[in-house]
Amino acid sequence: MRMWAPLGLVLLWASMALLGFVVPLAPEHIDLSKILVPGGAEEWLGYDDLGRPILDRLIMGARTSFFVAFAVVGLSLCVGTMIGTFGAFMGGWVDHALVRIIDVFLAFPGILLAIALAGVMGPGIDNVVIALSAVGWVGYARLSRAQVLTVKERDHIHAAIAIGTKPLRIMVRHLIPLVSAPLIVEASFGIAGAVIAEAGLSFLGLGVQPPAASWGSMIREGTRYMLVAPHLVITPGVAIMAVVLAINLFGDWLRDWLDVKDQTRLG
Repeated sequence: MRMWAPLGLVLLWASMALLGFVVPLAPEHIDLSKILVPGGAEEWLGYDDLGRPILDRLIMGARTSFFVAFAVVGLSLCVGTMIGTFGAFMGGWVDHALVRIIDVFLAFPGILLAIALAGVMGPGIDNVVIALSAVGWVGYARLSRAQVLTVKERDHIHAAIAIGTKPLRIMVRHLIPLVSAPLIVEASFGIAGAVIAEAGLSFLGLGVQPPAASWGSMIREGTRYMLVAPHLVITPGVAIMAVVLAINLFGDWLRDWLDVKDQTRLG
């Protein structure tokens, strides 16, 4: 039962992201008579420094974070898994070269490298996805390599090699399914990290550009009015905290559920 609350928050986040496509919103509508007006019956979450409805902008920010998080994790997962699996399966100098490349990427803090890449390529949601994916694939490559090294000596893998099965087919049909469980768990935590990274880049002005809405840019715009209108910062800040916490709790539950040893002990 402990997974229903975080799962509900994750589904609420996804629903808010989809509402941006279905419900007619006005996140960029300016009403100077409602500047910094707090929440009330007409607008639950109030208005920002330009009189724009915060609820509408929060929903559009949810769509931005949802798209970036799943695009980054999906791209990083696919690229990292294939590279790590290929290196571990081939072995020899290929595997050693892969390890050296991974060590080089791990020598730099991931978020700082992403900031540098986003700064070079310029602001924009597409560049944010590319920058975060360029540093995100390393973790999946490292994990998939370690997992493949433990399963590639199994009898059915040797049998597939003996009958002349192509390496790509062995990796896709036999190796990757065996190591998918820890990769799925890692991806669930990666989504939370991508949400924080996207908000951080947008806060620095390297993410989504005005007038488009992002939770990070909403916090940046609201920092100038924290003493007179704290709801400008509190609302997107609570949204980020709730989503990241829910994803992490759901990832913990997913890790326990996929743990064969725990399932055997409970059984």
